[in-house]
Amino acid sequence: MPLPRPSPLQHLPAGELEGVDETTWLDVIHKMDEVYSKLVSDEIELEEKNAQLEQSQQFIFSLLSAMSDVLIACNQEGLIEETNAALCELVGRSEESLRGTPVLQLLADEPSVQRWQQAVDQAASAVGSVLEINLRDAHGQVVPVDLNCSPRRNSTGRQVGRVLVGRPLGELKQAYHQLREAHEALKQAQQQLLHSEKMASLGRLVAGVAHELNNPISFVFGNVHVLQRYGTRLSAYLEAIHQLDLPEQVQALRQELRIDHIVKDLPSLMEGTLEGAQRTTDIVAGLKRFSTVAPEEVTQVELNAVVERAIHWVKKGTAPRFEIHWTRGPDCYVNGNAGQLLQVMMNLIQNAYDAATTDAHKEPQLHISLDRDASSVRLRFTDNGTGIAPEHLSRVFDPFFTTKSVGKGTGLGLSISYGIVEQHAGQLTAANLPQGGAQFTLVLPSTPL
Repeated sequence: MPLPRPSPLQHLPAGELEGVDETTWLDVIHKMDEVYSKLVSDEIELEEKNAQLEQSQQFIFSLLSAMSDVLIACNQEGLIEETNAALCELVGRSEESLRGTPVLQLLADEPSVQRWQQAVDQAASAVGSVLEINLRDAHGQVVPVDLNCSPRRNSTGRQVGRVLVGRPLGELKQAYHQLREAHEALKQAQQQLLHSEKMASLGRLVAGVAHELNNPISFVFGNVHVLQRYGTRLSAYLEAIHQLDLPEQVQALRQELRIDHIVKDLPSLMEGTLEGAQRTTDIVAGLKRFSTVAPEEVTQVELNAVVERAIHWVKKGTAPRFEIHWTRGPDCYVNGNAGQLLQVMMNLIQNAYDAATTDAHKEPQLHISLDRDASSVRLRFTDNGTGIAPEHLSRVFDPFFTTKSVGKGTGLGLSISYGIVEQHAGQLTAANLPQGGAQFTLVLPSTPL
């Protein structure tokens, strides 16, 4: 509050003082007024500056309290002058108890002490440095912290201490891990989208190709069957002719033209033609299944039974000595078409057998496991083969892609399986295992438990 203003005339003597006239007293009073006004002005200005200083202190305090990163401000000797709530919470000490404490007391081990000393030496000549040190938390556990150490200077530019700002590496690693998972999920979604678009385009293409191939294949089948009947008749006729006493010139022509060899070779040639036509028919049928969009009849399918039927048919057919490890679990139902799902299972088991038999030093084995949760069923097919070459992983579901030798496969099995699984709103993926071998994972939506 302003000082109370004294009355200028209250202390004047009743009579004139010797040697002092009235003008002199008026000058004295005027000077007193000036001094008083200056005092009042200075007091008001001081109060305003105090208010501004209090606001600045409150602002700085709110910033320090809101920081999630730990902060340490120390002097040249390494004694803590200021901290924030994040550091207090981490080490389990109050801000008052930390002031004046050497930074070295917070370090958990000797390597951290050495790194701190190196940072102190660098901070004396450089702009700043980054160091990883270990602190002890409130429970005595070692907590790695990534800190940025910068010099702190006064108004004249002279270094008066250091400022350390950082965050526990556990939080950083968790953030990086979440970012990496999100990135991988985005990449996988992008690959699935591109693959789905590619499969849709290929489906339209192969549907047209299959339709165009059907007519010439039908001609081949029809003509070869007719040729077989004609060949039988011609063979009977020639055999009868050869029983006659033919002129030597005809006998020589028979030898020269190798008529007997031709007659004998015709049935095998026509059988080979039929076999090739049948193989082409199988490929066309596979193309039709690959390109089909409309799902067949959908019912509740028990997956344990489907897996067991697939194992039975594959072992009964091409892989009687295939060692398959499978244990039937509780009944597990999905909505789908039993025939299509059986086809997927048989393709995956047959593919695993083909992969496992590439290593002659191992007995081919396959492990099948089934897990389920509230929303999905997960089947894993794990073989003990040589695995999938990294450059082939992104192509294993492409139509006509195969690493098998000519005649061993059409390259449509996994493509058709992929399309069937997509029609069932599921996912089919392939991966290599660290210990060797490949693993195909089939995920299907489950029916309510």
